[in-house]
Amino acid sequence: MARTRSTKSTAPKKQTAGAPPPEPVSQYTLESRQGPPQHVFILPKAATPEARAVTLPHPRSGCPSRYLFCPESGIYEFTKFSAPKHAPTSWLIEPGPGSDENDLDGEKKPPRTEVISNGAMYVATRIDPLFLVLPALVDVKIDKKSDEKKRLFLCSDDHFDKLPQQNSHFSDMLRCDAIRTLIESRMEAICDTVDAGDEKMFRLSEKKLLAILIEKARQMGEGGLPPSMEEKFVTKALEAPVLLSRNVAMPSQPQSKAEDTADAGNSTPGTGASTSLTTPVTESDSLLESHASTAPTSFIDEADGVDIASAALQASPDVIALQRLRVAFDFLCSRYIPSAAADLLRTQLAQVEESSVDFAPLNKYMASLAERRAEAVAASSVADYSSKRPRDEEQDELRQEKKRKLEEEKKRKANQSRGVRDLKKVNTSGMMKLSHFFKAK
Repeated sequence: MARTRSTKSTAPKKQTAGAPPPEPVSQYTLESRQGPPQHVFILPKAATPEARAVTLPHPRSGCPSRYLFCPESGIYEFTKFSAPKHAPTSWLIEPGPGSDENDLDGEKKPPRTEVISNGAMYVATRIDPLFLVLPALVDVKIDKKSDEKKRLFLCSDDHFDKLPQQNSHFSDMLRCDAIRTLIESRMEAICDTVDAGDEKMFRLSEKKLLAILIEKARQMGEGGLPPSMEEKFVTKALEAPVLLSRNVAMPSQPQSKAEDTADAGNSTPGTGASTSLTTPVTESDSLLESHASTAPTSFIDEADGVDIASAALQASPDVIALQRLRVAFDFLCSRYIPSAAADLLRTQLAQVEESSVDFAPLNKYMASLAERRAEAVAASSVADYSSKRPRDEEQDELRQEKKRKLEEEKKRKANQSRGVRDLKKVNTSGMMKLSHFFKAK
């Protein structure tokens, strides 16, 4: 008998039930990118192709920070905007219209698109150069109570040498004559100057610096601060608590009592006059009074009381403007001014003779606001204590009732005989009840 050789079947195998479907195969292959991760930068239109990213000491902390240096338009700082960690984002970047690339043969290349996994964005905004040289002008060794005349007049190069030189491109940036002239002009705005031959000498003037910062704070507060700062440091800070007052009407005298009084010879009208009692209470107090006891001639029904919201403190436009000025000034000091000079500038801002700004209306409003908030806290604590007492009484009643039932049950079980207690333990499952034998047939 001839032997036959079996061949493998070329038919596709059927997918077994419950097996996962095969993964789709993409026709495009993405190459892995080598090197550091990319970032998205938004540069100003005024920046020229000669603009470079440089490292300079931060005016507040002195740590090396990145800035954008343009020989023509000036110096810019980078501000980072990032999405929250719970909502990761990325960038899909493609060339705009009119930016088609051609290869060496003159043929057009397909548009090159990129995906950047880091969703942060860095925006270059202009910074005043005086903040960069201010740490050199402020002598941190001088005590706050000392006179500014103890500072010496120095040339610009001597002030620049006080800045940290490690990991800094400041000296390279000064090679540009336009930038050097810009920095010295900004130094002249906050310094007292004297001419020593062909060279100009500079010494910091705290009065001029304070005037420059106040002007910047005013410009920052015009039209309102950024929404996040406006909501937290202006709206919430000046918001006053609303207190409720109850207008209670005294009940009229009953008609029967009025008639009896008239028979006795007294001229008492049938309808009593209403008396208005106004007491400052909070909203929780008004809710509490609705659950109070309604004993006759002692308490008034809730329908007879009307809650009236007392007029809350309203900040005037002048007070709001002063608050914005103070918030903007604190922001500038906390971000760009060295800590030793920032404390002194805040102290001088509060003095009218130094800053020429009167914060008396704002201080008066804040004092009244503190009193109103203290009253609201006291009223809420009283309301919490008053509302807690009825709940405690109800809980005591429930505990007493439960205890009474347990004692009655214990007493009833104690009066039962031993035979009755033993019969209760007998297993009667499957047995017919005794009443079954006495049913009518």
